[in-house]
Amino acid sequence: MKRRIQELAAAFALLTRLPVGLFLPAGTAVNYGDCVWAYPVVGLKVGILGGIVFWLAARFGMPPALAAGWTLAALVLITGGLHEDGLADTADGFGGGRGRERKLEIMRDSRIGSYGAIALILSLGLRGAAIASMAGPGAVLVALIVAGMLGRAAMIGILLVLQPARADGLAVSLGRVPVGPAATGLAIVVLAAVGLLTFSMASTGVALALTGVAAMAWLARQQVGGYTGDVLGATEIVVECLVLTVLAS
Repeated sequence: MKRRIQELAAAFALLTRLPVGLFLPAGTAVNYGDCVWAYPVVGLKVGILGGIVFWLAARFGMPPALAAGWTLAALVLITGGLHEDGLADTADGFGGGRGRERKLEIMRDSRIGSYGAIALILSLGLRGAAIASMAGPGAVLVALIVAGMLGRAAMIGILLVLQPARADGLAVSLGRVPVGPAATGLAIVVLAAVGLLTFSMASTGVALALTGVAAMAWLARQQVGGYTGDVLGATEIVVECLVLTVLAS
C-alpha cells in the first residue's frame, strides 16, 4: 500500500503542481514507469477541481463563457501548463523543423514560435467553447473528469507503442513501461467512462481517445522517430479537445 501511495504521489508530482511532499519525501526512490497506472487518477482529480471552479463561477453569476475561461485558467494553474507547453513545443518542432535532429532541437527551445502559438490558441478556444456550451455545472464536471482521465490515459498509449526519441530527458526516465501498471491505468479510465456516461457516449469517447493516440503516435514516429515528454503533453491536450468536443455536441 505504501508503494502505491508513493506511485500515486509521484504521478501527481510529475503531472501537476499540487503539493505531494507529505506522501513523497525527498530522496524517495520511485520507478516512474510503474506510476503510469495513476495517470488517469490525476486526470480525475484535476477534472474535479476544474468542475468545482466552474460551479463557483456559475454561483457568482458569471455567464458560461466567462466561467469556462476561469475554469481553464485554474486547470492551467493546477498543471503548471505542462501539457500546453508540450503542445506548443511539439507544434513548433513538427511544423518548423527540417530533419529529425532539428525538430528535436526546436522542441527543446523554451521560446514559442508561430506554430506553437496557433496550437495553444486553438486548443484553449476549443476547450473553452466546449465547456461554455454544456448544460450546466454537473455536465461540465463529468466532462472534465472523463476528458482529463482519457487525456492522461492517452499518454500511456503513446508510451506503449513508441520508443523514446532521445537518449536523455523525461521520456528516458520513464523507462520501459510495464504492461501491468499500464493495463491497470487503462482499465480505470474505461470503467470511469462507462460509469459516468451512457454506454454510447463512453464508447465514442474511448474511440476518439484511441484515434488521437494513433494519430499522434504515427505523427511522432514520422517526425522524430519516437516520443518525447512534449509529445506526451501534446497527446493529452489533443485527446482532451476531441473528448470535450464530442461531449458538448
